[in-house]
Amino acid sequence: MAFPTAVNDQITDSITQANTKVLGDAPAIAMGNLFQATAQAIANAAHNATSAQQQNNILAEAVTTRCVKSLTS
Repeated sequence: MAFPTAVNDQITDSITQANTKVLGDAPAIAMGNLFQATAQAIANAAHNATSAQQQNNILAEAVTTRCVKSLTS
């Protein structure tokens, strides 16, 4: 219980318990944010890799087409 004040003891106790709950939840929330940020970064990396692979395939197809054209003409 908090030290005596002009405010009702039940009110000060409820506020103290609410503050304690916030402090107790903080590490779990921080870890959740870390996991979410990590998952987002990994997803972005996978998306970038897929996009680069698609662009390389398009380039390879264009080069192949150009080489076949030069061979047949």
